[in-house]
Amino acid sequence: LPQMTQERSVAQQWLLGAVLLAALGYVLAPILTPFVAAAILAYLCAPLMEWLGARRLPRTAAALLVVFLLSCAIVLLAMLLLPVLQQEARMLTLRLPALIDALRLKMLPLLHQYLHLDVHWDGAALRDLVGTQLQQGAGNMAGKVLPWLKGGSAALLHLLLSALLLPVVLFYLLRDWGAMLARLEALIPRARYRAAMQVIGDADAVLAEFLRGQLLVMLTMSAFYVTGLSLVRLDYALAIGLVAGLLVFIPYVGMLSGLVLATLAAAGQFNSFIDVLLVWAVFGAGHALESLLVTPYLVGERIGLHPLAVIFALLAFGQVFGFFGVLLALPLSAVLLVGLRHARAWYLSSSLYQ
Repeated sequence: LPQMTQERSVAQQWLLGAVLLAALGYVLAPILTPFVAAAILAYLCAPLMEWLGARRLPRTAAALLVVFLLSCAIVLLAMLLLPVLQQEARMLTLRLPALIDALRLKMLPLLHQYLHLDVHWDGAALRDLVGTQLQQGAGNMAGKVLPWLKGGSAALLHLLLSALLLPVVLFYLLRDWGAMLARLEALIPRARYRAAMQVIGDADAVLAEFLRGQLLVMLTMSAFYVTGLSLVRLDYALAIGLVAGLLVFIPYVGMLSGLVLATLAAAGQFNSFIDVLLVWAVFGAGHALESLLVTPYLVGERIGLHPLAVIFALLAFGQVFGFFGVLLALPLSAVLLVGLRHARAWYLSSSLYQ
C-alpha cells in the first residue's frame, strides 16, 4: 500500500505539471509562434551544428552560417516562385477576355442541358468591366486594399514582428542548444534520471525517423507532381511541381499552393476546359496518394503509428489546435506514443497491476 500510494502521488504530480504547462502554453499562444518555429528549426539543424562543431568551427560562427543558409534557401524558393507568378499573371491578364467568352459559350449550354438553368450573361459588358478595372491600375486596387490593411494592421504587424524575430531566436537557440539541454537535464530528478533519459532518447529516435520519412514524402510528391503536370503538357511543370512537393510537409498548403499556380498557368495556356480538368485531376490524385498512402506508410510506419492512427492524428490535432495542430500532429503523436509505451511498461510492472 505505501508503494502504491507513492506511485499514485508521483503520477499525480506529473499530470499536474503537464496540465499547468498546457495551460501556460494556451495563454501565451499568441506570442509563441516564432519561438516554437525557431525551436523546431533548431532541432532540425542540430545535426548540422554538431557536424560543423566537429570541424572545429566556433558555435557562434556555425549558428550564423546555418541561419544564413536557411535564409538563402527561402530566398531561392521565392526566386523560383515569383517569376512563375509574374508570368502567369501577365498571361492570364492577356487571355482573360477570351477566357470569359469561352466560359460563356461552353458553360451556359451545359448548365441548360444538365441543370435546366437559363443564365443570361452579357459577355461584352463583363469584358468592358474587366478592361476598365485593369486600365485603372493599382490606384483603385490600393483604395480597396487600404481599408483591409487598416483593419488588419495589428495582425500584419504581429506577422512582421514574428518574421523579424524568428532568425534572432533561431541564432541564439542554435548557439546555446547544448547548454540549454544540459540545464534541462540537470533538473531531472535523480531517482527518475535513467528512466527519463530513456524516454527522451526513444522520443529523439522516433522524431529522427519522422524527419527522414517526411523528407521521403517531399521527394516522392515532388516527383509525382512534376511528372503528372509534365504529362498534361503544362508549362512551368517543374517549378510548380517542386513548390507543391516541397511544401507538402505543411498539410494542405503544398497541394493548395500548387493547385492555384497550376490553375492560373492552365487558364493562360490551354483553350480547352478539359485540359484544366486534367490539371485538377493531377492534384486530386496527388492529395489522395499523399494523405492515404505515402504519408501513412513512409512516415507512420517509421514512427510506429498505424496508418489509421496517422489519419486520426491529423484530424484530431487539426480539430483541437487548428493549423499548427495539423502541422505538428505526427511528431507530437510519435512522442506521445513513446510516452504511452513507457507508461504501459510502468503500469504492467506496478503493484497496482500486479
